[in-house]
Parts: sequence; structure tokens; C-alpha cells
Amino acid sequence: MKLTVTTFVSADGVAQGPGGPDEDRSDGFERGGWVVPLFDEDTGKFIDEVFSKVDAFLLGRNTYDVFAASWPNSTDPDDPVARALDTLPKYVASTTLTDPKWQNTTVLDGDVPNAVAELKKQPGRELQVHGSIGLVHTLFEHDLVDEYRLITFPVVLGQGRRLFPIGGRDTKLDLVDSRTTPSGIVITVYRPAGRPEYGLAEVE
Repeated sequence: MKLTVTTFVSADGVAQGPGGPDEDRSDGFERGGWVVPLFDEDTGKFIDEVFSKVDAFLLGRNTYDVFAASWPNSTDPDDPVARALDTLPKYVASTTLTDPKWQNTTVLDGDVPNAVAELKKQPGRELQVHGSIGLVHTLFEHDLVDEYRLITFPVVLGQGRRLFPIGGRDTKLDLVDSRTTPSGIVITVYRPAGRPEYGLAEVE
């Protein structure tokens, strides 16, 4: 399976607490819910596209808890997001989750990079990561991500956890696709392409 990361991100690189004020207040974050005023129909259509390609989910503990508290309660049988999340396999990287109640959940509590590498060898289309900042940092550092889908909102938050870790490894990204929605949301799809090159800008 191809491992893909799909996440909401602010213009200054923050990926924390996009869906609500109380979604993730860790480290004193007070600006949650920043996607809500700008989320538009085109963004929703892109999310549906993404979920139409999934065969399994890989999630961090916090994102798993947020999803488990809401998506199983969906009353719309035609919602592709709710249907996929509720029925497909979910793998959760956690050392504290011992008795998950959500169906089709498997806990990865050991060597997560090695476990994920083994999952990627399984047949299927996509193993999708949504949210899960800490997990994304681990996957990024071990070169396990095949594709990043960044949904960048035109807002500067000034605080919060970044999608890519400060001081992390340098990585070149090749652009696969891009589009802009009426709300000014920029959707870009990138594939890692090794280490970047560096040079000196000179004026002729």
C-alpha cells in the first residue's frame, strides 16, 4: 500500500487543532478550529476524493480519539468519510491505548516505523494518515511517506505544532498536483524526492 498523509495546515505551517477549540489544547494551544470559517465545497469534494482511495488508516492516538468520538455516530449512510473510517482497518500508534472500542482497530505499541514498513508491504491502494502530527514527524524522519496532500488555509496562527519538525531532515518535494478553492485554500500534492540541492543566488 502507498502511505499518504493528508492534513490541514495554516500558512505558517501549523497543523494543530484544525477542527475545534478543544480538539487539541496541548502545549497551551488556544487557536483551535481555524479551518471552520474557510472550509468550502471544493475542499469537501477533495476530501471525498481522498477517502475514495483508502484501504486502511494509520493514526496517532489523539487523532484516533477525536475520530472515535464523532465519526461512528454519523447518521448519514452515504457519507464516504464516515463509512470508510467506521468499516476499514485502523492502525493506531500508541503505548497507552490497550482496549480500543472502535471496530477494526489494531494498536501498534512497539517499533512503529518497522510496523508501518510491514503494513506498506500489504496489498491494497492507500494506507492513509490524517492529522496525527507526532506520528507524521516519525514517519517523515524514517522516509516512510510516499505522498503528502497539504490543504493550506490562508490564516497565520502564530502558535501551535508544525506539520514538519523544526530541525528535521531536509527533503525535496516534487509537485504532483495543485488547485485553489474559492475560499483561498491551496491544495497541493507532493512526493518526497530525496535530499534538496543548495546554491548561491547571484545578481548578474
